[in-house]
Amino acid sequence: MSHQSQSVVVVSLPDGSNREFDHPVSVGDVAYDIGPGLGKDCVAAIVDGDLVAPEYRIESDANLRIVTPDSDEYVRVLRHSASHVLAQAVLRHFPDAKLAIGPPTDDGFYYDFDSIEIDSDDLAEIEDEMRQIVAEDYDIVREEVSPEEARERLADQPYKLELLSEIEEAGKPVTFYRQGEFVDLCAGPHVESTDEIGALSLLEIAGAYWHGDEDEAMLTRIYGTAFDRESELDAFLERKEEAEKRDHRKIGSAMELFSVPDHSPGCVHFHPNGMAIRRELEEFVREKNAELGYEEVKTPELNRTELWKKSGHYEHFKEEGEMFAWEQDGHEYGLKPMNCANHAYLYNHDRRSYRDLPLRFSEFGMCYRNEQSGELSGMLRVRGFTQDDGHAFVRPDQIRGEIARTLAVIREMYAVFGLDVLLKLETKPDDAIGDDELWERAHDALRNALSDEELEYEVAEGEGAFYGPKIAINAEDAIGREWTIGTVQLDFVQPERIGISYVGEDNEEHRPVMIHRALLGSLERFMGVCIEHFAGNFPLWLAPEQVRVLPITDEDAEYAGEIAEQLGDFRVEVDNRDWTLGKKIRVGHDDNVPYMVIVGNDEAESGTISVRDRNERQQEDIERSAFRAHLESEYEEKRREADFLD
Repeated sequence: MSHQSQSVVVVSLPDGSNREFDHPVSVGDVAYDIGPGLGKDCVAAIVDGDLVAPEYRIESDANLRIVTPDSDEYVRVLRHSASHVLAQAVLRHFPDAKLAIGPPTDDGFYYDFDSIEIDSDDLAEIEDEMRQIVAEDYDIVREEVSPEEARERLADQPYKLELLSEIEEAGKPVTFYRQGEFVDLCAGPHVESTDEIGALSLLEIAGAYWHGDEDEAMLTRIYGTAFDRESELDAFLERKEEAEKRDHRKIGSAMELFSVPDHSPGCVHFHPNGMAIRRELEEFVREKNAELGYEEVKTPELNRTELWKKSGHYEHFKEEGEMFAWEQDGHEYGLKPMNCANHAYLYNHDRRSYRDLPLRFSEFGMCYRNEQSGELSGMLRVRGFTQDDGHAFVRPDQIRGEIARTLAVIREMYAVFGLDVLLKLETKPDDAIGDDELWERAHDALRNALSDEELEYEVAEGEGAFYGPKIAINAEDAIGREWTIGTVQLDFVQPERIGISYVGEDNEEHRPVMIHRALLGSLERFMGVCIEHFAGNFPLWLAPEQVRVLPITDEDAEYAGEIAEQLGDFRVEVDNRDWTLGKKIRVGHDDNVPYMVIVGNDEAESGTISVRDRNERQQEDIERSAFRAHLESEYEEKRREADFLD
């Protein structure tokens, strides 16, 4: 983006063109400058990554994308308005309610309230009131007022008064949005009228701390969702119902995979069945690390905080309250929030030459972050996690090749699980460290690497790591949900701060570039995603129990044991419980076992087996060697389906 004289504002548009203005300009004015049709359709805009109202004033050079009713972001605007409809409906039933915040989310919206007593049985009545407000078709009108007037309006709303103080501190305009009798302090954007909310539903009630701080008041949070059309809402509710069936916490408990007990909040206990899956994931990662030339290391979880002060992690994690740290013996210690500083230490342990690079370290490193208790969720949001981590130290001329090879391997790995890959280029965030030149070099290198490989990607402005931009590898699961899993990050900053170097061909000292990458990301999170993606029906290679042998009677137990011994390289159990065969089969299906081997007198006499798979297909008179050979190939090829009986 060009930077001209201070009086000129340059607005960069998605097509690569620029619009220049000799004064600050509103988003709506830019839209009308582009064309009257676009100006009329403009409901919001994305300015440098932020969703803003048409009235938002652009004071300096900025990237701009106009949002219209046809834009993907329009639904977020609509949901923001739906959250105001929710607050209006609640106030009609609870006039003394105190309002907190009500933002849109990826799946819907919520609003936080204080001084109300409500439970899930009340949601239907509130939802009916919301539909009435939508039908009343109130215009949603923006009002900009002075802080003094705002304070008068909000005299009995303590949470809004606190937000008003934050707005004043930031020097932002104070705006309200009015619809009928309801007025709310809000920056917007919103749709033009309540009637534009085509379909809505309230989903659940939860507790939430004000500002996410456990020392603050506990508020009542009401979740909902909204769409343009009823058909979209129906499809969402169907997906939600399916997601609830796939909840990794329920499946994990039923299959005895993991638990998160009260004495270890946010820290996962892997049970034997869960460890079987985890070991397979680790070996899969090790195999791919070997292909990429990584050497496995192990670094300590406990370090003095001087290490992270050098790297920049201290100011990012400790000062935000996210690092577990304490004073002892005159020193401050902490549990590591990331592995990269320890890997930089290993790099610096020896003098390096340009011939040594790339130098690559991998680690299943245990990391800890002090997440808020209200945000913890099974395996998906934890305090202690094992990062499938790797750091490649490369020369600048090696960046593109290293990133291309890493992305190719990650895409191959996700295909094994049947996960569709979505790439996002996440750029410099507000809390970035390091100078602008280093960041621009890093941005350019990632863009070039993606372009060279002709890979499609989205840009997520301002969502990079504090030390460098990154390519986030998102995965779409079996029911269309998107998960952030792996990552490739480019870091010019930490090598500079920590002071690592290599000797170049010119015998001078040079800075290497660090490429941070995680293939599957956090093993805990990835395993949680897998549980939900497969709904517990793991492919053979991942299944905690791969084959269950079912003797029809007690007399068949000896032959069943012989079969299990022959399949001993696999995870095999013999079901010797005093149950009917029908019950054993039903339980085997409920336990998500890929294959059941049924043996009775006929099988024992012929030396064969009957095989039943989890798709309820069954075949008799199968040679044991043929079944074992198939298991070996299905396992080695990591096939996703139990396909012996196809």
